[in-house]
Amino acid sequence: QVPLVESGGGLVQAGESLRLSCAASGSIFSLMHMGWYRQAPEKQRELVAFITTSGSTNYGESVKGRFSISRDSAKNTVFLQMNSLKTEDTAVYYCAAARLLRQFGPKGDAMGYWGRGTLVTVSS
Repeated sequence: QVPLVESGGGLVQAGESLRLSCAASGSIFSLMHMGWYRQAPEKQRELVAFITTSGSTNYGESVKGRFSISRDSAKNTVFLQMNSLKTEDTAVYYCAAARLLRQFGPKGDAMGYWGRGTLVTVSS
């Protein structure tokens, strides 16, 4: 197992910012591509962003230009900086880790490891 522990969720107003963190086991963090998914009430899970072991990034269409993913190898942590939040960003955000890039599909059905999730609520 690769324990992934998310933090940083909470309640914010539309237009504000929030940063999520995901701490991973240090022994294999460097070997894993890392990412974030989210699931809103009564909606399917969707890819938010992922970052490869070499630092390349990819974003879901709905968050491009507003969210930024990064990773800190010294802290074994991946971050999701969320700016200009909208009410439609309200969801449970899940940290994800995988050895293969192809596991980062649109819905994460083939994902290797998941965190337990952190709730982000954006009010109008």
